[in-house]
Amino acid sequence: MHTFFAPGLTAPIHTLPEDESKHAVRVLRLGLGDEVALLDGRGGRYHAAVADANPKRCELRIIRHEAMPPRPYFVHVAVAPTKNLDRLEWFVEKAVEIGVERITFLRCARSERRELKLDRLEKIAVSALKQSGQAWLPQLDEMTEYATFVAQAIPETTFIAHLEAGERTALAQVAGAGPGCCVLIGPEGDFTPGEITLALGRGIRPVTLGASRLRTETAALAAVFTVHIARQ
Repeated sequence: MHTFFAPGLTAPIHTLPEDESKHAVRVLRLGLGDEVALLDGRGGRYHAAVADANPKRCELRIIRHEAMPPRPYFVHVAVAPTKNLDRLEWFVEKAVEIGVERITFLRCARSERRELKLDRLEKIAVSALKQSGQAWLPQLDEMTEYATFVAQAIPETTFIAHLEAGERTALAQVAGAGPGCCVLIGPEGDFTPGEITLALGRGIRPVTLGASRLRTETAALAAVFTVHIARQ
């Protein structure tokens, strides 16, 4: 069954935007009575049927609505974007498929990318939502200064994954408690000693994702996966 993203959906009739209407009618060849699935990104799953196969304004009649509750814990990753956008897009896609509530992009001292446009990443997140059947679209934050983010973080549920020497706890050992967690992932050159000190001074705890030195996007995805495993 074909799935469409329908933010702000209101029953009993939903009209697809022109680009999706054209895709539905001209490419997918959907006709009167054909059934589709709709996701509103806020926990709503809908079963619908084509009421008017107009390639400019395809109307869908809502048949059934299922409200999916949010996850009982949140997963938030704050990551320094990679210089190569393909790698960042890969992370966003896979994180949404696995399940993540929020992704914040950090501007760190060693960041390879200083600016970021969210338009394409948001489209990739929507595509991953439809492909995976997840009901909740994650929040994607604009690029945020590292110091600003750390100052606003909740220490009890925030962790920093860094590679500097010192005592660190495995994320899997601490991610299973509380309402969820936020994990900070640095750029390829890691966080600077000053950035680590700033986080620790706020009460943010240092964690490790294992013995391997991971690429930024791999570490960010590993953090998402680890939190889910810890909650099982």
